[in-house]
Amino acid sequence: MNNLNIFCVTDKPVKYLEDLDINLVGVGERQFNKKYITCLSGKNIQKKEKHYSELTFHYWFWKNKLEKYSDNDWIGFCQKRRFWLNSRSHREDNDISNIILKSVPNEWEKYDTVLCEPIPLGTKLSKLLKRGWRNIIRKPILLFDHQRINIRTQFDLHHGYGVLEKAIRVMNEKDKSDFTEFVDRNTTYNPHIMFISKKKFLNNFFKDQFEWLFECEKIFGFENLKGYDQTRLYAFLAERYMPFWFRKYSKTIEWPWIFSDSHLL
Repeated sequence: MNNLNIFCVTDKPVKYLEDLDINLVGVGERQFNKKYITCLSGKNIQKKEKHYSELTFHYWFWKNKLEKYSDNDWIGFCQKRRFWLNSRSHREDNDISNIILKSVPNEWEKYDTVLCEPIPLGTKLSKLLKRGWRNIIRKPILLFDHQRINIRTQFDLHHGYGVLEKAIRVMNEKDKSDFTEFVDRNTTYNPHIMFISKKKFLNNFFKDQFEWLFECEKIFGFENLKGYDQTRLYAFLAERYMPFWFRKYSKTIEWPWIFSDSHLL
């Protein structure tokens, strides 16, 4: 059985997480004890954490740790509120430790990458009218089909009209056309920058992703990124790019996950 290595990223110490059998990662400005991996040593982008969020760790892991794993090792990421489940038929349990993923399911045998089960994209008509009038002018059918908007329109509504289009312009040529089709065609996506993949795919993924994001920095910078919808812009861009890349370059399977914040209350 191949090794499974899951890293749970948090921006603050959480006692409950410390009792789980899971690799903990601390990002951001808070102090973390020795139970957490941090991104302060080696090659890192810690100074960009405010805008890159958990990608801060992804970059550090790529540059400093990835090469130490075997090609067929499974390496994955989750968050302090979102966890991979150990099966499709999971039971309800208030204790996350009983239901989180701890070993590689047999069902993954023929796959290279695991993505979160997708979420549908849609919006309230009031939000579409308030934020999406330019999208409506371009595509009037949205007025009657706003519960099934595509990835591009959803990004326009939440993170700035035309932002994704500008970002695509600086993407590498091998992916630009395919990614454009992906965001225009899909009305669901695999969220939260959560994925599990074999090590042999990760170097190319991280290389393509961060080269693109660093090019995007030349357009959007950091100083003018204000509010929840734009402060973490580079993480939001990566959230749309990640499922596209793995679907294009590896054989993917979707897997259940759970949102749980009771341990943070």
